[in-house]
Amino acid sequence: MSISRRRFLQSLAASFLGGGGPLATAAAASETPSSRREAAARLAEAALSAARSAGAGYADLRVLFSESELLSAREERIENVEVSTSSGLGVRVLVNGVWGFSSASVLDPAHASHCARSAVEMAKANRPLATRPVEIERVEPKVDRWLVPIEQDPFAVPLDRKAEQLLGINAEAKAAGASFAHSFFLFVRQEKFFASSAGSFLEQLFFRTYPRLTVTATDPASGRFANRSSFFPPRAAGYEYIRSQDWQREARQAAEDAQRKLKAKPVAAGRLDLVLHPTNLWLTLHETVGHSTELDRAFGYEAGFAGTTFVTPADRGRLPFASELVTVMADRDQPGGLATAAYDDDGMPARYARFPILSHGRFENFQMAIGQSQWIGLPHSNACSFAEGHAYFPIQRMPNISLQPSEQDISVEELISGVDEGVYVVGDGSWSIDQQRRNFQFGGQLFYEIRKGKLGEMLRDVAYQGTTVPFWNACDGIGGAKEYWLGGTLSCGKGQPVQSAPVSHGVVPARFRGITVLNTGREA
Repeated sequence: MSISRRRFLQSLAASFLGGGGPLATAAAASETPSSRREAAARLAEAALSAARSAGAGYADLRVLFSESELLSAREERIENVEVSTSSGLGVRVLVNGVWGFSSASVLDPAHASHCARSAVEMAKANRPLATRPVEIERVEPKVDRWLVPIEQDPFAVPLDRKAEQLLGINAEAKAAGASFAHSFFLFVRQEKFFASSAGSFLEQLFFRTYPRLTVTATDPASGRFANRSSFFPPRAAGYEYIRSQDWQREARQAAEDAQRKLKAKPVAAGRLDLVLHPTNLWLTLHETVGHSTELDRAFGYEAGFAGTTFVTPADRGRLPFASELVTVMADRDQPGGLATAAYDDDGMPARYARFPILSHGRFENFQMAIGQSQWIGLPHSNACSFAEGHAYFPIQRMPNISLQPSEQDISVEELISGVDEGVYVVGDGSWSIDQQRRNFQFGGQLFYEIRKGKLGEMLRDVAYQGTTVPFWNACDGIGGAKEYWLGGTLSCGKGQPVQSAPVSHGVVPARFRGITVLNTGREA
């Protein structure tokens, strides 16, 4: 039986809130449901009704339709074409302060009801293991639809056109002297529906586009080789993102850089000043600031897989995490941001996700999912929840997290001019960090010596090492807004079972004094 959004919300509000006036009004003003929207409403009615009947005090449902396409090319041949689709639902319930969860890949009301009852049974079974009751804040019910703004649907572009472009990129790199060239385009489309017993019914449509080129130069005489990858990060965008890049220029530059790396001189290890380009610093920000300020880590819930954190709840408003120049903001509204959304996977509005993590160097706020704010006495979470797919329980995940530019118009050249002896690092490379996000080591792609305020020769075998708080307190220069660059990853890992999450990091170049630089070739 077909059900409209209006009828769904009226019945939902009557069941859980005791009335449906404002919700019914919002539903009446909404668009006519599409077939998927209508199906999601039917599933929500079945799941939430079954959850209530089985004894849940709160329940929510996620219905996901996902599509991905990957094309990869090596030199002059198309190496791989993968097209996949998936769909399913997940039901989360709260029973007497304990979470339960169940999922299914069959989208019909009977399976939705069964999942709801299974989730309630799981919550009851988990009760003896619960160390503290879950208390969730009241979330204002919303009926809304939101989508990532794009100009061209990547899935509507013919495969042969994409393949031709990939082969052209490789040919350009080979013509410029690369020994090998590997490129790919990855596209993701995800339609996500969320419905809760609080009365929300949300629809969000996401597009993510990731182009990548990696070239390799070799030296037959020595047997050495060097790589250089493109600096175009994944974005929440359509095919226009690929069209907007100068791939011929990037391919030529990558090939030339890789050849120059073969002839670069080894770095002299020691304590040196660093100027980090945004293409390198985004990853350092992600690992040292992003992950260390997740509240679930501070309470030990991530200890089994990716470690905890050195940051404690007592540090809020007190810890001098970085120098006064450093302000780091969270958001879900940055154009092109991979974590940009109108709502997180708890149904929390994006406005809650705009908050300072570090303010003028001082640690201010943890990232939180629903039910976590009461751990530290706060009234509500800050829209930091995400589930990789329908079969995953939503956990606390990063929104977009960005280093704020200086108020002054400071260029990367000005930062370099203030260094007597140091290294300029471009691009991300290998990295490692300890289980408390305290001690780390990062590499890069391109390295240049700095002598008396000027760039010198290219270097190789460079890695920098440090401890999170002293490192960020050693920052004495931040680039201006003109230097701002949005990096990020589609596959930030966390959780058991492990989940991948997309997240972006806006960054400007920054200067750090007296950092330990290693010669990785000599160490090896």
